[in-house]
Amino acid sequence: MDKHRSERIMPERTPIPEQDPLVRRRNFEEVSLGYNPEQAVREAQRCLQCKKPLCIDGCPVHVPIPKFIALIKEGNFQQALSEIKRVNLLPGVCGRVCPQERQCEGRCTLGKRHQPVAIGALERFAADWDMKHGVNGSVKQLSATGKRVAIIGSGPSGLTCAYDLAMLGHSVVIFEALHEPGGVLVYGIPEFRLPKSIVQQEIDTLREMGVEIITNAVVGKLITMEEILREFDACFIGTGAGFPRFMGIEGEELCGVYSANEFLTRANLMRAYNFPEYDTPIKVGDRVAVVGGGNVAMDAVRTALRLGAEEAMIIYRRSMSELPARVEEVRHAREEGVRFELCTNPVRIIGEDGWVAGIECVRMNLCGIDETGRKRPEPIPGSEFVIEVDIVIMAIGTGANPVLTENTEELRLNSRGYIIADEETGRTSIEGVFAGGDIVTGSATVISAMGTGRKAAKAIHEYLQSKKRRPSISAPA
Repeated sequence: MDKHRSERIMPERTPIPEQDPLVRRRNFEEVSLGYNPEQAVREAQRCLQCKKPLCIDGCPVHVPIPKFIALIKEGNFQQALSEIKRVNLLPGVCGRVCPQERQCEGRCTLGKRHQPVAIGALERFAADWDMKHGVNGSVKQLSATGKRVAIIGSGPSGLTCAYDLAMLGHSVVIFEALHEPGGVLVYGIPEFRLPKSIVQQEIDTLREMGVEIITNAVVGKLITMEEILREFDACFIGTGAGFPRFMGIEGEELCGVYSANEFLTRANLMRAYNFPEYDTPIKVGDRVAVVGGGNVAMDAVRTALRLGAEEAMIIYRRSMSELPARVEEVRHAREEGVRFELCTNPVRIIGEDGWVAGIECVRMNLCGIDETGRKRPEPIPGSEFVIEVDIVIMAIGTGANPVLTENTEELRLNSRGYIIADEETGRTSIEGVFAGGDIVTGSATVISAMGTGRKAAKAIHEYLQSKKRRPSISAPA
């Protein structure tokens, strides 16, 4: 890094305006208010414009980060978004929910000496500016190829795959099991972190490109894979990992125990937070315990507060330093008054008249290293104690969505029920069928799923160029 240049660079990133914690903990409006043009330009000036930009290597979809930041610095916001949209359909989403600290910003050269450039906030700014000013920041599509591709699932991997294929001139149809497209973006991530209007506008870009989206279409039940392959030249499966997991402890059958999936789906996709305008009931209770330490757990506990809980807490079996959730989400939760019961693990849920009345936990001691490379939690004998709660939300991960896979015998799965697919191409055991996202990798980040969708789109395009006939359901020899 040039010594004189580094002295001119602001060491601290431009602060991102946020709602006051005492106000936002009781509303569903977006927490982060984003940059205005002056703040965005100021932050863009911090970028070193490295000759070998490691930040791009840290991005699963390889957004041209230095290039779009340079355009923001010049005040050319429309062109900045066009650069992003060459590879990324969802900049407004990614700028809000990606774990930038572990990806692009984690590789930022400036971050070795100072705070890294706020890449995510700048990406969000470009997308929001475009939406506000009604400018089309997408790029041109290639001529129609006459090939048809089915996308099963409209989560991040499916949307990305559809976008790239439509850009290449293929006719794309998305089949979505729920009544709204977006997958985890609409059912899993709360409004205060990712407004649904942002997701909708970015999905509308696909429709403007000619992509058809069919909702309430459950492939594997209402439609078979055999029918899909009769009608389409290739298929991408991105059905996700939305099968809820529980601990298997006493009391999980009680009323008042939710999976995080159900709780967040009711609150987000079915708008329970806006009851009775949306007729979706949800019991919140006065004291809510959320078991888990990931982003889903943070979403659930912060949603519970906004729905009226007097106290909401995280129960996590490791320490604060091992929490897998994004640093920003943990900070926001703490600012909003979320209680953290760390090095603590539930052993049973206590009921009264069929409803949750408390949760018995044990303190944990961290010792040694487990197979994940983290400290191993072990219970401390005799440390059991009871916390009075009336709602328990299990946010301890999810499993593979089985609806399609259990009805398609030719599709090879691993021992955990995930689709076996080539890491670089997404090819599965059925000719012409590709897969990506959480149904292949297990629960991961939005941007990681998008990366698999991009790889699969490239492979599908190459497959379509080399094949003259449509695939059949039979597996390749």
